[in-house]
Amino acid sequence: MGASLRALRALVLLAGFYLLSFVLLAALGLADWAAFAWLHGAVAGKIVIGTAVLAVPIVRGMFMLRTPRPGPLPGVRVTEAQEPALWQAVREIADQVGTRAPDEIVLIDEVNAAVSEDARFLGLRAGTRRLYLGLPLMTGLDEMQLRAVLAHEMGHYANFDTRLTPLIARGRAQLVRTIAHFHERADNTEAKERARQEKRAEKRIARGKKAKEIDTDGAGVSYRAMAKIYTGYAHFYMRATLSSSRRQELAADLASFRVAGRDSAASALRELGALGSAHGFYMRSYATLGVGAGLLPAPGQVFGGLRHLLDARAAELEDMRRELSTEPASPYDSHPALAERVARIEALPDDGRTGQAARPALELLSSPQEALAALEQAVLTPEALSLTRVDWDELVHRSMTTYVGRGAEEIREALTAEGAGPGLGDLLDAVDADPAVRWRIADRFPKSDEARAATGRTAREFARPVVRRALERLVTVELLARGAARWELSWSEPAALSYPVPGFEDELGPALDAAVADLPDTGLLRKLVLAP
Repeated sequence: MGASLRALRALVLLAGFYLLSFVLLAALGLADWAAFAWLHGAVAGKIVIGTAVLAVPIVRGMFMLRTPRPGPLPGVRVTEAQEPALWQAVREIADQVGTRAPDEIVLIDEVNAAVSEDARFLGLRAGTRRLYLGLPLMTGLDEMQLRAVLAHEMGHYANFDTRLTPLIARGRAQLVRTIAHFHERADNTEAKERARQEKRAEKRIARGKKAKEIDTDGAGVSYRAMAKIYTGYAHFYMRATLSSSRRQELAADLASFRVAGRDSAASALRELGALGSAHGFYMRSYATLGVGAGLLPAPGQVFGGLRHLLDARAAELEDMRRELSTEPASPYDSHPALAERVARIEALPDDGRTGQAARPALELLSSPQEALAALEQAVLTPEALSLTRVDWDELVHRSMTTYVGRGAEEIREALTAEGAGPGLGDLLDAVDADPAVRWRIADRFPKSDEARAATGRTAREFARPVVRRALERLVTVELLARGAARWELSWSEPAALSYPVPGFEDELGPALDAAVADLPDTGLLRKLVLAP
């Protein structure tokens, strides 16, 4: 389908929204006429009021003509003087694809690259074009893979696919808004009906009568029915624009192939899914690990540390590159399934660029470390920027030490409630004085229904692992406080506790078991942990 036909279809689909709205308004008006013609008095008045209320969301949806213009993404705008190699590569790609180069390049904190344009007059008049380029994306790609990704994004503009985006987005936005208005009215009506019935029930109970069951099934049903009509058209609208959108994505993939070669284009697509998952895991488990303890990685490492993870988990990432999704992310995702896209590219003939060497994409930047540090200043909140900066080893140790200490607060409170002190030595002293204190402490922690119902020896067997875990937590707190243990950073595994001497962990298990035995022996634990 050519661009003209796609534009015509976009206009027809947008007009279909208004046509549907006019038909529904006409139906409501017909209902009003019938009410006055065949009914009289209060009944006709109620029908007119009801149709007027239903008409309000329809009219509101029709007159919300402007779609909200998204603001620019936060990031670092780089000029050609600042990043000449990057700008040269981008201009080369735009020239190869057959479209004009971006007017601005903005470095962002996502595993993504996107081109946007502030187009006007329904997208038919060009405006400022921006390339948003994620530093985490560049961290995981080589230069040819990055060129493939950028060629795909610019390929949409070469095919004029994006000129129709404002039209399509406007129809989608108005459908979503109108449906939301009806659901909002339905929810409000249901809430009012529930409140009315609850108030009536309270009065009946106050008079000693049995209250009726709350039933709001019929409340807001007319609003929900209208929402279903628009939802049906929304599904049709999405399906009608979906097939061409997916074809456009495949056409943009061909631009990647022409610019970067078959192997680089296919490997870039394989890399994107794996890199996205790795980046999300990195941000949760490493970059923000110390936030709760008031810590952040050293400047430039909040996003720059991703490289350490990628190097350490190469085998896992390779598995992810092979396991491609065979279904789109959602039924209405404009991108075909990743496996389909890769298969189409890999089925193309060898273009003679197999095995071409390429430098890391970050080397396109004059100073990657400075760019990563500048990005932190642009995208992190003032609260985050005020946190203490430390290196990775110190970050892991201090953060985990803080969290373990907080996790022991509940144990300390249980000890205090039983008249013991808050530390490991205090608990061992209390056990020596009264072994039953262990089971009373365990009673202060949450229990399963089965444990709550148990008595005698069975109850002790439920309590024993609870006390053992509490002892082990206090041992960790004690060793960390004395500087006899340290949390060690690992990029391939979770952080691990390094104990004071070789074989310590092998001795710790039997010592904990002895302390929670029916006839407790705390001597092993005292000697192992508390002895100078």
